[in-house]
Amino acid sequence: MSVTPDQPREAGRPRWWVAGLSLCLLVASALLAWSLTHDDTYVAPAPRAARPSVEPTLATTTLAAFETAVRERDQDAARALAPAGDPAAGDTLAALVANADALDVGDFTLRYVDDDGAPTSDGAWDAAVDATWRFRGFDTVSGRAEVDVHLVDDGNRVALAGFGGGGRVSPVWLSGPVQVRRTPSTLVVVAGSSDVADDYAARAEAAVPVVRRVLPSWRRGLVVEVPASVDALEAALGAKEGDYDQIAAVTTSADGSSAPSSPVHVFVNPDVFGSLRPTGAQVVMSHETTHVATGAWDSRTPLWLLEGFADYVALRDVDLPVDRSAAQIIAAVRRSGAPRRLPDEGAFGTRTPHLGATYESAWLACREIAQETSEADLVAFYRAVDRGQPLPAALVAETGLTVAELTADWRSELQELAS
Repeated sequence: MSVTPDQPREAGRPRWWVAGLSLCLLVASALLAWSLTHDDTYVAPAPRAARPSVEPTLATTTLAAFETAVRERDQDAARALAPAGDPAAGDTLAALVANADALDVGDFTLRYVDDDGAPTSDGAWDAAVDATWRFRGFDTVSGRAEVDVHLVDDGNRVALAGFGGGGRVSPVWLSGPVQVRRTPSTLVVVAGSSDVADDYAARAEAAVPVVRRVLPSWRRGLVVEVPASVDALEAALGAKEGDYDQIAAVTTSADGSSAPSSPVHVFVNPDVFGSLRPTGAQVVMSHETTHVATGAWDSRTPLWLLEGFADYVALRDVDLPVDRSAAQIIAAVRRSGAPRRLPDEGAFGTRTPHLGATYESAWLACREIAQETSEADLVAFYRAVDRGQPLPAALVAETGLTVAELTADWRSELQELAS
């Protein structure tokens, strides 16, 4: 405290000095009172260590530095952002930059949104961060998702420990090292071994001409992402636990959103896909590629037509007898008789029993249309419904069949196959 010359004095001392002396006497009196009224020796409380606090400004600086490392493909710069004494985190960050290089990631941004609570005693905390990215050469628009970022108060800076977890979207390329396979028409991202990546890449490359034989106007590339497990698939899509347990693959937005402008990729459930025989695996990949080619992920087309058409394209040139391709629905008809109507939306729920039989029945309905009219009529019918024309009117206009006629013919086919 500074003292100006005109401050009043008492007994040759400044007033502040007298006040300070009084305070000291009060403290001394309190200590004397303690010693007279307590048997225990007075012990001053130990100072508490300051609890680490969230540092959004420093975190923003760190996120910007990682953006730069990704943009410049600088693995060393990314590694330097890891917490001191955590080489594993440094390796992970360097691997993410390597992923970005192999995938040609562009438009990558990270914007700090909010923390998920106070840091732990070691200064670590999780934050919600808005991320954007796209795979150049394949994605015409950027994906956008709120992701989890792991941060650490590391002295005079905030360190970056990694991405993912916490219930938010965890993009495959930001979750750990990946294998990348690229051709002019396919881009495959696999959180697995080189051999596994080669297999998925071959499936994707084979699917493209299968789809183009029926839909020759489709020329946009195919992106396939393969997380490490079904749990990682759910994390990549921000899905609920169990949503994809029965699903071998799904075509959906790359960022887990429902925005129509999002990039669309095929996501594989390796736990189911990996158990398929080679022919079945190829059919699944061609089926999902058909969804990409038709923009099916956000279509309002009734699911029996949406899924049945994709299976029609995928199975069109596969040399399998129908009693194998439709084995599940044939068995169901033998048990309970032929369904009285085409499958409704509820029959396609991801947790629905006998989901395979439902898909097979939808395929047979589309095959029936192509056989009774032509493949060109089936494609025209599909496109008319996809554009918003009511299904009954589109069916008559493009094929000459009514829904009742199609249903009757389809039921007869099912009964004949089951006989």
